[in-house]
Amino acid sequence: MLDSYSVRLIRWPLAQCAKLLDRCGATANQVTVIGFVIGCLSLPMLVIEQYTAALVFIVLNRIFDGLDGALARRQGISDAGGFLDISLDFLFYSLVPFGFVLANPEANAIAGAFLIFSFIGTGSSFLAFAVMAGKRGINNPVYKYKSLYYMSGLTEGTETIACFIILCLLPHYFSYIAYAFGCLCWFTTVTRIYSGFHTLKGSEDC
Repeated sequence: MLDSYSVRLIRWPLAQCAKLLDRCGATANQVTVIGFVIGCLSLPMLVIEQYTAALVFIVLNRIFDGLDGALARRQGISDAGGFLDISLDFLFYSLVPFGFVLANPEANAIAGAFLIFSFIGTGSSFLAFAVMAGKRGINNPVYKYKSLYYMSGLTEGTETIACFIILCLLPHYFSYIAYAFGCLCWFTTVTRIYSGFHTLKGSEDC
């Protein structure tokens, strides 16, 4: 829901950083992998309940995720790069609630499982539509610079990262936040399936 607004705010600073990285010879895929490795460092920090350190690695991961896209737009967007980026993104999204579960299984396990279950709904509906939209040549007028069709929803990347930040700041309320955000994710999933089905059905009838 907020991605289209946040993208406008960060596009210019990311483009300037990408220009510097390009001059240094870095590639978008390298930035993607490095960002993912940095994000993975949040897992052990969550396990030992060092939530501030975990938050730093989560934020750094998201910065790198923005940088790889900005760099790709300079060097040329590729399907391989888009595949790598989205695959590692979804792994990272599941890694964070899993870290909270490992930190306190007794209190967080069910809520964490529900949140990951909810991510499967948003992720699968997102990716399934992207495949079909690409196959049928349906273009996204909002995210023209993306390698995949980005289907909007109530819970997108911006909302997910905001949720992770709140979780790190209020770890003792993990269950409440996870259940609440998971329900919002299911609203997104249902609306994506509905709108995606009718969009594809409409393109078939034309």
